[in-house]
Amino acid sequence: MLRGAQTWWFDRRPVIAGAATVVGPEEGNGPLASDFDLVHPELDMQQKSWEKAERLLLEQASDFALKAAQLDKKRLQFYVGGDLMNQIISSSFAARTIGAPYLGVFGACSTSMESLALAALIVNSGSGQYVLAGTSSHNCTAEKQFRYPTEYGSQKPPTAQFTVTGAGAAVLAHEGSGPVVECATIGKIVDLGIKDPFNMGAAMAPAAVDTIKSHFNDTGRAPGDYDLIVTGDLARVGHKIASDLLAREGVPMDSTVFSDCGLMVYDVDKQSVQAGGSGCACSAVVTYGHLLKRLARGDLNRILVVATGALLSPLSYQQGESIPCIAHAVAIERGQN
Repeated sequence: MLRGAQTWWFDRRPVIAGAATVVGPEEGNGPLASDFDLVHPELDMQQKSWEKAERLLLEQASDFALKAAQLDKKRLQFYVGGDLMNQIISSSFAARTIGAPYLGVFGACSTSMESLALAALIVNSGSGQYVLAGTSSHNCTAEKQFRYPTEYGSQKPPTAQFTVTGAGAAVLAHEGSGPVVECATIGKIVDLGIKDPFNMGAAMAPAAVDTIKSHFNDTGRAPGDYDLIVTGDLARVGHKIASDLLAREGVPMDSTVFSDCGLMVYDVDKQSVQAGGSGCACSAVVTYGHLLKRLARGDLNRILVVATGALLSPLSYQQGESIPCIAHAVAIERGQN
């Protein structure tokens, strides 16, 4: 299954049997609103805390994904998930409701593709027939933990990003119809010394470039082999840096469409989202909501999703540490419908 140095090749072609997304009000005002399964009109979602609201998002997305896969919850064999909260409490508490054997993972905003890659690995190896991959984030939980309480109302620089409120989940199956996961390139830590938590795009861009290059080296593919290559949440600043770095490395990204989930989930020119979207849910809701629908319609045949993550904590920032970053890439093909 290992191809090259970092890529798992899934010869059994695990199927995404069902996927779903649930988002908050700002995402519902964005250009992809019609592709989400449920849009909550309020950030609190009638819960007593922001954290309880985030857990609800993930529980609902998981339920919708199971229904889309026409799979009874009792037949689910594993759940792989994570989020941005300390001790990944959104995923762990949702796992209590889901009831399946649980593998909690933390890749910050790269968690969507990390969990999808691991779920595909379990299915491809024969270690499970039905595996759920999921992740979530909430604008107010992330702001409270990593920056300032929302009540403080602090101003942010133009390089800052807006954490997506939402959750995405997908059911991986050993057989069936739907998009298939072809392969996954597992990223390495890249840290160029950036310490500014309000400039995540610049910090994460080199990790995205490193994983994209590794993917092409391992698979022998080129950008033109994909209809779309999309990074996770580099937004305006990071996407420009990644594009420049890839051009400098001689990677012909102009032979495909190269975009970013943080630029797709919002209308960055009209919505107050600084440089664009971020958070675990950013690549999750764009991929499981918008991109899978485009694959199903035949608009796209093969895509590469490169989810990026900044692996800092409030403690590491306060101690003056730089920000280690990572990116995981998953190739998804249209498959049979």
